[in-house]
Amino acid sequence: MNYKSVVVTQRGGLESLKIVENELRAPAAGEVRVKILASPVCQDDVAVRVGNRPFLPKPPFTPGYSILGLVESLGEGVSGFSVGERVAALTTFGGHAEYIYLPAEKLVAVPAGLDPAEAVTLILNYLVAYQTMHRVAKVKAGDTILLIGASGGVGTALLQLGKLAGLKMYGLASPSKHPLLAEYGAIPIDYRSQDFVAVLRQAEPAGLDFVFNGMGEETFERGLAVLRKGGVLIHYGGPQSLSRMLLLIVKVIGYNLTGRKIEGYGTSRLGVELFKQDWNTSFEMLGQGQIKPIIAAKFPLLEAARGYELLESGAVSGNIVLIASELMK
Repeated sequence: MNYKSVVVTQRGGLESLKIVENELRAPAAGEVRVKILASPVCQDDVAVRVGNRPFLPKPPFTPGYSILGLVESLGEGVSGFSVGERVAALTTFGGHAEYIYLPAEKLVAVPAGLDPAEAVTLILNYLVAYQTMHRVAKVKAGDTILLIGASGGVGTALLQLGKLAGLKMYGLASPSKHPLLAEYGAIPIDYRSQDFVAVLRQAEPAGLDFVFNGMGEETFERGLAVLRKGGVLIHYGGPQSLSRMLLLIVKVIGYNLTGRKIEGYGTSRLGVELFKQDWNTSFEMLGQGQIKPIIAAKFPLLEAARGYELLESGAVSGNIVLIASELMK
């Protein structure tokens, strides 16, 4: 029996994608074979295809940063999971396929009542939002923040979590996305026609408590300019190469030496046990209706190219999710 996966055959555009067949094998010792139900499309999936990240595997490889699926088979020595149970994982690669093999320790159980397309967005985008807000910034009610990149998958998660936390929020977005920001109580700023530094200095002369930056390091200087003394810029965007990563580290150290605080965040920073704690918290919030992921579009699991094309258009607010064919009905 075989299964299909999306493969990046070479660095480049959508033309580098191919659907290939793989042999469906039994899981090895310690592994779980998961039938994938949902896998989001994210900026890192695009970046690894074109080569804009350090430490990348050489093509061919299957992209897909996170998954939610059903346990189909357990390898020798695996306990704590049962066949048919819903699970999810942060995979980095391999998610845009019909099946995936993962070490059991990477998996978290997912409550059966949650919508797979919504729940899978919690594994990366809401994880980043929750951890930057509550484990890095450690926000408290009444704090004033700016979201740079407020309308994407992480940005909309930050909007929802920020509203729950009682924060005063400003967000940068194009005018067509301003109603979405306002829906969550954020004050929108048009980054194309407005100087956000001038706007915020007038609106908040004492400065902001935090800036959450999901864009490049070119926004550091202006983001830092709107902070109060002792305020922090939290940067969660990935570096485009090893040289850019080293430059980013140097920039962060340099700014911090001058008393202008930048905290960097990456999903490798806090570890899978904290991931599981925060995923379970997010699952509870989703089940209770406290958060509601914005799903901009759904595509069949193997039609990842359509998802990438839409994401790269810049016209999306929220999340794009690839889902198994049986869920498309």
